[in-house]
Amino acid sequence: MSLTNGIRVMLVDDHPITRRGLREVLEESGGFEVVAQAADGVEAVTHAEETKPDVIVMDVMMPRATVAE
Repeated sequence: MSLTNGIRVMLVDDHPITRRGLREVLEESGGFEVVAQAADGVEAVTHAEETKPDVIVMDVMMPRATVAE
């Protein structure tokens, strides 16, 4: 885990306002860098492979939660 620019976080939630609010809180607190956001599980897998975040904050109840759907 690289702490140079903070903990690298990916946010996954189907509500854009929730993602925006979480991003603002994390980035303003310092120590966190939001490197990706996704609106569903399929998008999350793609972004996680691309950005390799340290932590993923994910809503467990959302559409297209798995790649196999």
